[in-house]
Amino acid sequence: MEHILVEKKDGVGILTIARPERFNSFDVATAQDLRKAGLSLARDSEVRVVILRGLGSAFCSGADLKYIRDGGDAAGMGFLTPQARAQTPGYGAVFKQILEYLHSTISEIRRSPKPWIAAVDGVAAAGGLGLALCCDLVVASERATFEWAYGRTGLSGAESSTFFLPRLAGLRFAMEMVLLNPRLDAQAALRAGLITRVLPREGFDDAVLAIAREIAAGPTQAFAAAKTLMNQSSGVDRLDYHLDQELEQLVRSANSPEFAEGMRAFFEKRPARFPHGQ
Repeated sequence: MEHILVEKKDGVGILTIARPERFNSFDVATAQDLRKAGLSLARDSEVRVVILRGLGSAFCSGADLKYIRDGGDAAGMGFLTPQARAQTPGYGAVFKQILEYLHSTISEIRRSPKPWIAAVDGVAAAGGLGLALCCDLVVASERATFEWAYGRTGLSGAESSTFFLPRLAGLRFAMEMVLLNPRLDAQAALRAGLITRVLPREGFDDAVLAIAREIAAGPTQAFAAAKTLMNQSSGVDRLDYHLDQELEQLVRSANSPEFAEGMRAFFEKRPARFPHGQ
């Protein structure tokens, strides 16, 4: 796997997104490999806890907009859009190509009986925010930042972000994130209830590994039962349905004139001028 790295240490699985030159964003191959590695670690009986991290100065920035703009993997579109059905103009099909794999990974993280720890050392934006929030614990370094970011390009949100954000921080704060797009530093994210704790940048990886090892030494079956009960009490049994709804709405927004303008503005490094009344 070119951009997904997997290690195992003393019952701890470490899954690293390794596309630092693209801020650990996803093309379809990286999304496929994340799903493959995520399923493997989730079902490995020797792994009792998993750390999900990004390489370099970003945790994850979601789907790769340059890859989206360039049309994605044309060879892989057939199973998403049968030949007999014309494709809708826009970028939705390419997003769907990536999100099918990311959403499957997120679902597996929540169904997995073992705990998952998001180790956020840098930017977690758009899909990266959702990928962090779906984990059982989110441990952030002092330089970590958290941002909704979807609205900058006219997207509705996906990767579980619209599911977990209001559950963790409340509906009022979630709508502030969506409508005003504040960039939260680690301490602000901690106060909002989005993350578990903040650790110093120096020695961050070792500190996260120490937390994971502490969990790995604990009562694995009891933790698994507690996670199942917590999922039930917070409505996570509806996550798969909600992920389907997120995908449908994001594909629709990606095919809109708003996203076309948002994409142009992103690459021209200017504020978007979204069309109204369409």
